[in-house]
Amino acid sequence: MERVTLRIPKQQIEEVEQMVETGEFPNRSEAIRAAVRDMLNEHEEEKTEQTTNKRSWAKV
Repeated sequence: MERVTLRIPKQQIEEVEQMVETGEFPNRSEAIRAAVRDMLNEHEEEKTEQTTNKRSWAKV
């Protein structure tokens, strides 16, 4: 795994900390990794939808 340093607004970090405290995530890093995974999955789904929704013209 690679280390990444990023700046996040205090309010968002406090919300992440709350999720850790309630047991939703074991730590901040895992919460942020989950958010990145979700974002990448959503992006991939959008790309797939765009490809699927392209019109294919039938030959007449």
